[in-house]
Amino acid sequence: MTLESIGGRLKTRMEKDAAVGFIPSNYVEEKAGLWQHEWYAGDMSRQRAEQILRQETKEGAFVIRNSSTQGLFTLSLLANSPNGVFQVKHYHIKSRAGGQLYLSERRTFPSLEDLVRYHRHDSGGLATRLRHWPAQLRRTAPTAGLGHDKWEIDPSELTLLEELGSGQFGVVRRGKWRGCRDVAVKMMKEGTMSEDDFIEEAKLMTKLQHPNLVQLYGVCSKHRPIFIVAEYMKHGSLLQFLRRHERALCEKGPVLLLDICLQVASGMAYLELHNYIHRDLAARNCLVGENYVVKVADFGLARYVIDDEYTSSGGAKFPIKWAPPEVLGYTRFSSKSDVWAYGVLMWEVFTCGKIPYGRAANAEVVEQVQHGQRLARPPACPSDVYQVMRSCWEKKPDARPSFRSIKSQLEKIMDKDH
Repeated sequence: MTLESIGGRLKTRMEKDAAVGFIPSNYVEEKAGLWQHEWYAGDMSRQRAEQILRQETKEGAFVIRNSSTQGLFTLSLLANSPNGVFQVKHYHIKSRAGGQLYLSERRTFPSLEDLVRYHRHDSGGLATRLRHWPAQLRRTAPTAGLGHDKWEIDPSELTLLEELGSGQFGVVRRGKWRGCRDVAVKMMKEGTMSEDDFIEEAKLMTKLQHPNLVQLYGVCSKHRPIFIVAEYMKHGSLLQFLRRHERALCEKGPVLLLDICLQVASGMAYLELHNYIHRDLAARNCLVGENYVVKVADFGLARYVIDDEYTSSGGAKFPIKWAPPEVLGYTRFSSKSDVWAYGVLMWEVFTCGKIPYGRAANAEVVEQVQHGQRLARPPACPSDVYQVMRSCWEKKPDARPSFRSIKSQLEKIMDKDH
């Protein structure tokens, strides 16, 4: 594939059949690295890798994912065992001081691509050679916009179907784009939000490309009501998903619930890295797709800040039961207020969608939080996971962990057997 810049767009030519097309340049920047390879799974957890690989019917299926050790990678490989039962084996890809990568010190490679290329032809000490990557893997990768680096979508190309839900700023309906692609269409409720603010939400989402963030496809800004066209997530909100499938989730044990929390932490770590504040993180604002893929959604209240902290104005409403002391007292938001809300989201996950603080009125919740009372450990929540949850509720924002740290801690817990 060759790339050529044309007026802010990138023209791509596939050498094999000389097909030419246009893709958004910001998408290429995100994908130009490892995401261009279908075997790369990013921040996929060990548990999810095993789940996807075990659905394959031939040995040699593999993925390469980010290791819990920053900057390193893990190879997860489906192999036959002596008794004929498939097993998933995990190999840490190590790195030398000069950047050379290796599985065995006898043979090193300058890049992951070279390592994969070699082991597709030679097992080289692995249980089997690398043969193919799971078809499901591409579902978890970030998606691109539908247009030619032009995020405006013609509303005549959309077919609106059933209502999926409604939020503070808009009604969401399932739709079809050009009759074939499922999309979620968010329509602005008249009078609840300025049109400029609504379009800012769209601009914000176009800059965010991560497997655990809902992807924007485009906008219909010349149409009233204004539409935002986004990725469709089959199973809807995480909150309703937890409540609908409580029994099945409990039977699967804490590992699946922990994986849900880890996926949200991964998406939020990306927001944190890019200095974005969500301001309304909760199970109701995350969506569930195929194979328990969970993505953070609803950036309608998010703001881009350089110094990671700002005080809201204009009497903005915020959800009391997800708010830390500095928001309750001073309406001051930061990534660390998102961390507090994330702790409450973890509690929601491990209670399968119970209401935080039960029937307590908002005034009671404010008093409890200000006096140091915190949500109790859910019965399904392992003690080490609860320690992470509790650390999100430190009174002083600076004492709370970053999302990067939370993600790392949960990955280490995930690698243990619960």
